[in-house]
Amino acid sequence: MRKRLIPVLLLDRARRLVKTERFGARTYIGDPFNVVRLFNEKEVDEIAILDIDAGPEGRRPDFGFMKELASECFMPLSYGGGIRSVADCEELNRLGVEKFVLGQAGLEPKVVSSVSEVFGSQAVVVCIDVVGGGDSAHCVTGSGRQRHRIHPLAHALDAQAAGAGEIILQSVDRDGMRSGMDLEVIHGVSRALEIPVVALGGAGEVSHLADGLWAGASAVASGSTFSFIGRLRAVLVTYPSRREVDDAMVRSEAATS
Repeated sequence: MRKRLIPVLLLDRARRLVKTERFGARTYIGDPFNVVRLFNEKEVDEIAILDIDAGPEGRRPDFGFMKELASECFMPLSYGGGIRSVADCEELNRLGVEKFVLGQAGLEPKVVSSVSEVFGSQAVVVCIDVVGGGDSAHCVTGSGRQRHRIHPLAHALDAQAAGAGEIILQSVDRDGMRSGMDLEVIHGVSRALEIPVVALGGAGEVSHLADGLWAGASAVASGSTFSFIGRLRAVLVTYPSRREVDDAMVRSEAATS
């Protein structure tokens, strides 16, 4: 299976694109329509739009806004934020969304299985937000506000059993830090699952994405890598060539062998 590189765009309550640091401080990235058009030109593998305020504020997805945004998106589109039911997914699907990212709802096996039965497991993505590492790692929801006494591996196995076709494994501690991904957690979860794992959180350059793939992820996702350049974090929407990724993976392999 071809390794995928997925830009993750975070949408706030004002319909702006932002980038967070450890789910806290936010940096304005730009207008979502302009950014989506730029990624269209760069022919990215797929793109994920996450409304980070919908869940914590108890809102359903903004269907009107997503209708407009999806009409500008010419690549496979995933959406997460405020999804609670099959009905929400049916409406999003009519608007052009192909995959549904379940956060809080991903902890509910009945919701996962119901969406999977209607749309197929390939359309169901459970996003697991992780705090800590090793045996002390645990899951959080609600933008990190609500802690759950479940290890990310146990959550991932439950989601897989319920019918999820993909897992987004996101490190809260490394979110926006641009210092590298949590390779230990990625490796531990990836090797135990039969479904693809998308690693998210901590990447700031192409080499970090390559490390995530070598750790076992089927795909790597990032906001910072595709939105910032340089130490001063100047905003620049970019996307690496396949050659850049292949070269970085060769260097990653040499460094770990």
